[in-house]
Amino acid sequence: QDYLATIESRFNQDYSAEIRRPVIPYALYVRSRLGIRDTTRARSLLKELPLAKHSLETLGWLLPVLGDGPERKAILAHLGNQVRETAGAAHFSTSYSDGAHLILHSDRRTDGVLLAALIDADRGSDLIPKLVRGLLNQRKAGRWNNTQENAFILLALDRYFAVFEAATPDFVARAWLGSASAGQHHFKGRTTEQHRVEIPMATLIKQGPADLVLAKDGPGRLYYRLGMRYAPADLELAPADFGFVVERKYEAIDDPKDVRQSPEGDWHIRAGARVRVTLTMVAQDRRYHVALVDPLPAGLEAVNPALAGSAQPDPDTTNQPGPMKHRWWWWGPWYSHQNLRDERVEAFTTLLWEGVHTYSYIARATTPGTFIVPPAKAEEMYAPETFGRSGTDRVLVE
Repeated sequence: QDYLATIESRFNQDYSAEIRRPVIPYALYVRSRLGIRDTTRARSLLKELPLAKHSLETLGWLLPVLGDGPERKAILAHLGNQVRETAGAAHFSTSYSDGAHLILHSDRRTDGVLLAALIDADRGSDLIPKLVRGLLNQRKAGRWNNTQENAFILLALDRYFAVFEAATPDFVARAWLGSASAGQHHFKGRTTEQHRVEIPMATLIKQGPADLVLAKDGPGRLYYRLGMRYAPADLELAPADFGFVVERKYEAIDDPKDVRQSPEGDWHIRAGARVRVTLTMVAQDRRYHVALVDPLPAGLEAVNPALAGSAQPDPDTTNQPGPMKHRWWWWGPWYSHQNLRDERVEAFTTLLWEGVHTYSYIARATTPGTFIVPPAKAEEMYAPETFGRSGTDRVLVE
């Protein structure tokens, strides 16, 4: 306790003010867990900088120490403005200009710190279950990236379990569409059981606008997801951005005249030519379990360089490994797996960092004709409402 109380006198002289600042509130937080709440020091530390200048970790440590008051409300409002949300998950993003390694910083650890702080400071926040989902989505082989992340995230999830899932589930979940019952299911015990209720699109069209009501009768916490599957009525689709921006282009490999694009946007490809297909995908924020899928026009066939006898692409034109953001000690492409199929090409990754990502492959024009090419699409596989697509293309193999 004496060490924690005098933490400011124990820093290495090389530590910058930016790195010292989050360590002090962490010491205040640990002291508060020991029953010594130094609210006065926490408030003075908060006033040293404008709220937006403090790191999110700093605010996460200070929030439990400050208790109720105007500072708590201001921090909660600031965190609400800083969170990155999708339909089913949420996360925070923070960074240090230098020295982040000295405090073992990571975005996932920050999410764990803030999750624990929000559970105690704002229990009714709808961000809490979304932060939990975001953290669970980032596991690889059942864990996170390092000991720091594992420790703080598990502490936060244990706190979440104690607060929100203390009651053993034993309830009936029911759904109504308008005044008609859509289905029900009895959940009993701690299981990973899921129950799916499907309402045909024809029923929705016939009934017209109606409220969808979900209810739970009995103890336990109900988790649910609402989604709609539909087919577009028009083959000509414009690009769409609901979490991803996707673009597609075709390029010649052997002869620049093999591929050209007309003023109307149609792609003209010489029969027998090799074509490089390049997909550009932009993710505004961190995404989880991402699939990038590009349908092939029926006149093209993907060339798999892993197969014996396949034409090998030029080394300078393939997906060359490059530095991954947040992974300066490892080099490799953004995707972890790819499939080259007869009718489409796919690339997958468990975790996609924000930024611009490219993927390219080689195809050969094998069949003359005019072909409609569905859009290339990127989506979160377990939250497909977060998606984006390119536009429909027309390919003429001549």
